[in-house]
Amino acid sequence: MLLLSNVSKSFAGRVLFENVSLQINRGDRVGLVGPNGAGKSTLFSIILNEQPPDSGSISMERGLSLGYLPQESAPAGDETVLELATLHSTDGWEAEPRAKTILRGLAFRESDFDRPAKTLSGGWIMRAHLARLLVQQPDLLLLDEPTNHLDLESLLWFQDYLQGFKGAILIISHDREFLNRLLRKVVEIAWQRLNSYNGNYEDYVREKQAREDQQLRAYENQQKEIAKLQEFADRFRAKASKAAQAQSKLKQIERMDKIEAPLAQAKTVAFRFPQPPRSGQRVMTLKDMHHAYGELVVYRGMELEVEKGQRTVLVGPNGAGKSTLLKLLAGVLPVQQGTRTVGHNVNCGYFAQNRVETLQLKRTVLQEAMDVKNRQPEIFVRTLLGSFLFSGEDVNKPVAVLSGGEKSRLALCKLLLDPPNFLLLDEPTTHLDMASIDALIGALAGFEGTIVFISHDVHFIRKLASTVIHISAGNLTSYAGDYQYYLDKTKAVSEREALTAGQKLTDSRAGMATAAEGAPKEKVFLSKDERKAASREREARTVARRELKKRVEELERDIAKLEEQQRVISGDLERPETYANSNRAIELNRELMGVTDSLERLTAEWTEKLAELDKEAA
Repeated sequence: MLLLSNVSKSFAGRVLFENVSLQINRGDRVGLVGPNGAGKSTLFSIILNEQPPDSGSISMERGLSLGYLPQESAPAGDETVLELATLHSTDGWEAEPRAKTILRGLAFRESDFDRPAKTLSGGWIMRAHLARLLVQQPDLLLLDEPTNHLDLESLLWFQDYLQGFKGAILIISHDREFLNRLLRKVVEIAWQRLNSYNGNYEDYVREKQAREDQQLRAYENQQKEIAKLQEFADRFRAKASKAAQAQSKLKQIERMDKIEAPLAQAKTVAFRFPQPPRSGQRVMTLKDMHHAYGELVVYRGMELEVEKGQRTVLVGPNGAGKSTLLKLLAGVLPVQQGTRTVGHNVNCGYFAQNRVETLQLKRTVLQEAMDVKNRQPEIFVRTLLGSFLFSGEDVNKPVAVLSGGEKSRLALCKLLLDPPNFLLLDEPTTHLDMASIDALIGALAGFEGTIVFISHDVHFIRKLASTVIHISAGNLTSYAGDYQYYLDKTKAVSEREALTAGQKLTDSRAGMATAAEGAPKEKVFLSKDERKAASREREARTVARRELKKRVEELERDIAKLEEQQRVISGDLERPETYANSNRAIELNRELMGVTDSLERLTAEWTEKLAELDKEAA
């Protein structure tokens, strides 16, 4: 259905791939892998006819329909979420029910369907576009890092959905577990070539190593044979009686089909990060902790003790309280009831996506990375930035023009350059490629402090976790062993599903949590005056709900305007001509900071009001 023949492409004087061929057949499940900058996204662009190859040809089956999800920044206009999901669908009345099913699977609520898509955050807009592609059911899906914007339960749903997808799939992803579940073939871009491997990602890793080992042995054996022949020729070519034999040996060398030495693969750079001061043995103690969001009780009487050197992963379903626990440990959330005791000489560092708000927009990437309390040599900082996908001139970009993913990676780099002795990490591998994930694993493996983290990357968990805490409906169960120990003890069906096992908190369960266990339910009879009072209360709540909804809609309109201003200013800052006038660049950065501050303030209020509105509707 799709054939690339002898395709070559160069960019900025560098050859990405040369004379490569690729065939995609109906029903194929193909993963495109390779180091950052190898040309994976460029190959997508060529298939999509967004840019031409330098040479070679691309042929497609007549009438072939393509669906493409970019890594970031898909557009959204005035259409609602449901309208966006059903755009361009040719299935008529079938499209809307299918769209609703898919939107629910991607964690949209019914109340989101009629919201203007442009009022959503970037991650939710990407989910809506993913829903649109799945509703269209194209013959070939091209997905560039589709799991970046999905929570774990949505990812599981998406993974299962793709198992039954009828079309072909070509996918770029850094999620090993996702690739292992989905792929039947892996195509690697490396050293300007495309190499194909049958099977999933783990099969690819094993087969690649086996091929390299076999090639190395064959190369070494041939080199020994060449050395023997060359030695004979060098020794006897001057002797008349042996000259013919010597010449024959040289011709034998010339006639050989030379075996190339295996190309050295880029290795993960091993970092020895600055070590933090030693803490006491007891790092943090939570005792008799209660925490609730309004009437939703997350924890009641929860207790936890964290000891020095532990590397603990928190697992459980979405909504069970993992992020809440991490924030309670970090001191981001106030203690409502109970005690939080910080151990001797403990310094907490909390990494979450909103950590990017601490970055200084006017600085360059390198300047921001260098600005840590315990300053590191510039060569070390540059090397670290390179491992987290900031290479070459990228380090001179203004922070203001970075994407959300780039800012997240930069914030993670800063944390590692001057780490505290108690690290609290919420999904640190998002927006990292496989080499960067391995670099992070290597860095944390040598970290002498204490770590508590949340992740849906099974490979990352397996490499790092020494203990597991399972959270289900506010209850903590500790497993004094690594992730495999947890899987064995719980007899989990699969590695991925084990991350979401258990019960999530719901409003109904929260109500149950506030009552005594096993308490009998009694019928309640209200007097006439009590019924009137209840009626007045309902009317007051209706008015309040109407006002809340009005304020939410106002905030959504204001946020949309600010996001458009932010996009325009960031675009101006990306233009080289802007910096010809230093005053103009300074003025634009000042405007961007003001818009960003306003956007953060309004978004925080919108989140608060929306939560109140949802609680009123419950």
